[in-house]
Amino acid sequence: MRLVIARCQVDYAGRLTAHLPMATRLLLVKSDGSVSIHSDDRAYKPLNWMSPPCWLTEAPGEWTVQNKSGERLTISIEEIVHDSAHDLGPEPGLVKDGVEAHLQALLAQHIATLGEGWSLIRREYPTAIGPVDILCRDHAGATVAVEIKRRGELDGVEQLTRYLDLLNRDPLLAPVQGVFAAQLIKPQARTLAEDRGIRCVTLDYDQLRGLVTDEFRLF
Repeated sequence: MRLVIARCQVDYAGRLTAHLPMATRLLLVKSDGSVSIHSDDRAYKPLNWMSPPCWLTEAPGEWTVQNKSGERLTISIEEIVHDSAHDLGPEPGLVKDGVEAHLQALLAQHIATLGEGWSLIRREYPTAIGPVDILCRDHAGATVAVEIKRRGELDGVEQLTRYLDLLNRDPLLAPVQGVFAAQLIKPQARTLAEDRGIRCVTLDYDQLRGLVTDEFRLF
């Protein structure tokens, strides 16, 4: 991983245009080819980025990042404050907690929970940025990517958004819709998901396990 702290401005041209004025920022170049631009706020979320597959061309005072769709990031560099590369070694991957992993297994086993006529393609479907929890098809045969969380928060929606961006570049899968499934989905996460066209589903763990009874229910 390469870390560059530089005073720069950034211009994006593609499906829309965006401009970041001159300021000191962190430029993150990963071994998968992705390039992201970060400020000293916004937690983990970059100001702008280019996901793989893409390529970086460096010239004095200017970086150009482009993908096969013709989208382009132009980073005009006034000054480089720091430039270092680090080998992070192999990534063991995210280890889900017991409940979350069990939810995934149960939902894959009972995929019709999401809709009548739905079918499973694969659990842990691999992508360049990590595995999608479940890839399946709806009743019409359209591809759907499902991200499963115990608690549905904003970072889960962002994660699914990145998966959808990659999957929709595959002509054999596109168009790919998204489902954000969790035992509890926070209102902000639901709002963001629905704004991005992602369907939200609240999962009942006991119902998936077949333990639900109406004996003591008031409604």
